Amino acid sequence: MRDFHKPGRSATFADNGMVATSHPLAAQAALDILKSGGNAVDAAIAGAVLLGYCEPQMTGIGGDLFALVSPGPGKEIVALNGSGRAPAGANADALRDQGLSAVPLGSPHAVTIPGAVDAFCTLSADYGQLGLDSVLAPAIKYARDGIPVAPRVAFDWGNDSKTLQGAARDFYLLDGKAPRIGDRFAIPAHADVLEKIAKEGRDGFYKGAVAEDMVSALQEMGGSHDLDDFAKVKCDYTNPISGAYQDRTLVEHPPNGQGATALLMLNILSNFDISTMDPFGAERAHIEAEAAKLAYNTRDRFLADPDHMSRLGHMLDTKTAADLAALIDPQKAMASAQNRSEAVHKDTIYITVVDKDRMAVSLIYSIFHGFGSGIASSKYGILLQNRGAGFTLQQGHPNEFAAGKRPMHTIIPAMLLDGGQLDTTFGVMGGAYQPNGHARFVSNLRDFGMDVQSANDSPRAFADGNILKIERGYSNDVLQDLSERGHNIEIPDTPIGGAQSISVQENGVLVGSSDPRKDGCALGY
Repeated sequence: MRDFHKPGRSATFADNGMVATSHPLAAQAALDILKSGGNAVDAAIAGAVLLGYCEPQMTGIGGDLFALVSPGPGKEIVALNGSGRAPAGANADALRDQGLSAVPLGSPHAVTIPGAVDAFCTLSADYGQLGLDSVLAPAIKYARDGIPVAPRVAFDWGNDSKTLQGAARDFYLLDGKAPRIGDRFAIPAHADVLEKIAKEGRDGFYKGAVAEDMVSALQEMGGSHDLDDFAKVKCDYTNPISGAYQDRTLVEHPPNGQGATALLMLNILSNFDISTMDPFGAERAHIEAEAAKLAYNTRDRFLADPDHMSRLGHMLDTKTAADLAALIDPQKAMASAQNRSEAVHKDTIYITVVDKDRMAVSLIYSIFHGFGSGIASSKYGILLQNRGAGFTLQQGHPNEFAAGKRPMHTIIPAMLLDGGQLDTTFGVMGGAYQPNGHARFVSNLRDFGMDVQSANDSPRAFADGNILKIERGYSNDVLQDLSERGHNIEIPDTPIGGAQSISVQENGVLVGSSDPRKDGCALGY
């Protein structure tokens, strides 16, 4: 139990349904969908699409999503890959010939075809109850009428607004400046797009005027994208991957997401007696940082579009983890083992929903970096992701930039199972941090007996290349100890990630948590 003398928040408890996400208006809209007869899929779509207007620097219909859906007790979890592909004209040789060593973040080459809208439409058709017209109604209203800008959103907007270019500046700045806390942001052109999707389904986005608007914007900047690239977008159902940690099973989305990295990291940590360590001490932070370096290095060498990688089994093998764990010196930091194929960023949204029938959805939705590529279409203002920056230009690498491929993706939803039944559905935002965040969250629950809110609240550390980023929740003594072990310590200006979760107690009560690093909340009824 938390100390009620100190600032903080309690977990949220309810019987019938629960929503947890990073903005209160989106949480409320999703909860309203549940209360009006919709299920967890309906509510997750409603909340996620609305978050594109509550937090436009984080996500939007020009982005991608991954989802895990647990249809109900006793039913198998399904994974949906809603990530887009590089256009047919993508060519790594052409970029290398320009002297480039990475896909430029703000260029049309970084824009993969957005997959989220197709995924929303597929989820609604296959698992929803209310239909797109009902679940998109909240987002349509708020896009047209406007939303007051929340504090964390204003903070990120100001930091990321320099990314915006061309038409994007007209749609996403107010009088040429980032909005301040309490300013109202509206984008009526998006309401028109959502109405087309509600009426025509995916074709309202991937064909006709909306697709033509996006293609025109990209081609004007030198992109190879064409209408056929958009018309061919198709999400895929896949099989989740999983691994044990103590008495729970962690279920992750398979590649091209980086869920395998979280499983590898937990497997490495399983070789140490983490539960005997101070949860906020130097020893745990050190072992976790070293495990992250090794797990992320493995990720960067092997992880890619599932049609182009062959080492998933190796990443998930407990012997691989044991061999890596043996490389960790408990007293001395190793040099960075990472050769990141994507730049570190913090920008995405996550929503999780559990309904009265215990259908559960874990959904993550992003445009990658803050405001994505910074490129928006001129008529409808659709901000396009820069997920193509997740590719590498290293020749022969499984994640090499190429036509029709999906890049290695940072966003990963997760679920925990207890004896095959849903225990917790959760996600940790924060770009590259996410696998580390999953491992820390699970360890907080299982090694230290924290409740879901405390597991989110606790301070974080992240081995980001040669820097160990440490949040201000750690003591000066811990920072000194870590420095003496050889870590280069940095306290970041922006907190590390953000998280949301819902657990199902043995008595059936739902317990929701929302990270105080964001503006959001968990709501139930």
